[in-house]
Amino acid sequence: MTKKKKIIIMSSLVLLLAITAVLNVLLATTRSTNGQAVTTSNYFTTFRTERTSTRSEELLEIDKVIALYEEDSDKYKEAVALKLKIVEMMEKELLLETLIKSRGFSDAVVSIGMNSDNVNVFINSNELDYNTAMQIYTMLKDEVGIAPGSIIILPVYSQV
Repeated sequence: MTKKKKIIIMSSLVLLLAITAVLNVLLATTRSTNGQAVTTSNYFTTFRTERTSTRSEELLEIDKVIALYEEDSDKYKEAVALKLKIVEMMEKELLLETLIKSRGFSDAVVSIGMNSDNVNVFINSNELDYNTAMQIYTMLKDEVGIAPGSIIILPVYSQV
């Protein structure tokens, strides 16, 4: 490779690195709202994206295990049961998120624990009053039978 090509390639890489740094700063700038720092990137979208990608990887790994064993084996049955459990959790999370948003919140994410009965609810709000929390608790209890002691509701204010 000639010296001129090396210089052009290195200059291009430096330029791309500079553009990436500028975009990163622009997307992650914080604004002060009621004394709290809020990132302009949407917390809820990021949470869902990371959750979806993690679950997809888990399901792919489970599919690999399912493909390795015969239908009669215990490993096969365990893998299928685990896959069904993950799919059921995903369906519950989606249902609960939709129900919470129907209560007037602009966004919400629900995370159900895999090895525990804990359910974490993050709502797009800068505050959470008692009546709203009770409505969410009641909805979760009625829809999917979750005990109120296992529910954690956290307001997270995120601008779109």
